[in-house]
Amino acid sequence: MKQYFLNYLDELESEAIYILREIWAQFQNPAILFSGGKDSIVVTHLAKKAFFPAKIPFALMHIDTGHNFPETIQFRNSLVEQLGVRLIVGSVQQSIDNGRVMEERGRNATRNALQISTLLHTIEDNKIDCAIGGGRRDEEKARAKERIFSHRDEFGHWDPKNQRPELWNILNGKYFEGEHFRAFPISNWTEMDVWNYITRENIKIPSLYFAHQRQVVWRNGSWIPNSQFLSLDASDEILCKKIRFRTLGDITITGGIESDADTLDKIVLEVAAMRHTERGNRSDDKRSETAMEDRKRKGYF
Repeated sequence: MKQYFLNYLDELESEAIYILREIWAQFQNPAILFSGGKDSIVVTHLAKKAFFPAKIPFALMHIDTGHNFPETIQFRNSLVEQLGVRLIVGSVQQSIDNGRVMEERGRNATRNALQISTLLHTIEDNKIDCAIGGGRRDEEKARAKERIFSHRDEFGHWDPKNQRPELWNILNGKYFEGEHFRAFPISNWTEMDVWNYITRENIKIPSLYFAHQRQVVWRNGSWIPNSQFLSLDASDEILCKKIRFRTLGDITITGGIESDADTLDKIVLEVAAMRHTERGNRSDDKRSETAMEDRKRKGYF
């Protein structure tokens, strides 16, 4: 009898495609949470494979803080046009203008936590019953607690102690009116898996992931890009460094690393030698030991 063997990337891809098809089968109106980062790009690529030759059946949903990298927005718009999918945009600036949230002030001000209210209202307004994210368990200890189908209550809150068991890849998407789920098709992937898959599939990604010259400021242990949104004082020195970003978020909180990795092959080699998590350069995660979990409990991504 002929035997067939899948390499580990094929196994991860197969699992993710199974999860995406289960989402489509169990929910009425799912959407992909699209940030323009590598993980949400990979999830979108997997969705394209899962339903080929049909179009992706999910809308892409982006929570726009107004403090994005311009390169990220350009990439998002180009991909949406290429795929011919619907784009849902939730605006943090609109939430501020409507008085739903209050803008932070000060040197380390960020709009990151303000996304929670905008995200929950966007989910409610568009009747999204499953928001598909690119979160992975290896990123951060709070994300390691997530189920693949992660339940949210009627307030959009996450309780890590009140989640559905997932035995033998049986996924339970049952919910009561007003509740919703977050789903994570690449939950079992690592950062290295993502980069190996991007390289194998030749997936286009924003130029921010490749080493390039950029004006930066040393703050909170990493190189923060200089921008119109960054509050500077006399102690800040603007330098031009060759850096790249391992993860993308708001331009005010996303720290870069000094690097010469300007190709996918070089990025893979660099990541293989890393001894720190990719979110180690995100200043929003340095506010406390439980910063991510505190935000997630309130409804964060």
